[in-house]
Amino acid sequence: MKIIKITLMILILLINLVIAAPSWADETSHLSVNNDYFIGQKVIWLYKARADSENTQRIPAEVIKLGSKQVQVKVHKNKNEFVNRWVNRDRLEVNKNGDFLNNININ
Repeated sequence: MKIIKITLMILILLINLVIAAPSWADETSHLSVNNDYFIGQKVIWLYKARADSENTQRIPAEVIKLGSKQVQVKVHKNKNEFVNRWVNRDRLEVNKNGDFLNNININ
């Protein structure tokens, strides 16, 4: 009788782990309808120095991680230095021509 209880508890635990596993990650699911970006994709970050600023800089970047509300991008800083930033999805656009020659330095 004790073995049946232990087996039942282990079975319930395993089923719970299989069902709950996708909720552990902060990444978007592959089942999500809104897969507009993917890791490694070249994008343009529409950067504003301040929220009330009128000037928008177009900074080339590469998608590193996908979050539920934000995307982490890698931006070229100096020579062989890069910096990672979390950016709202609405501040990104897809880089269609793939031209990364006009890198803008960011501090």
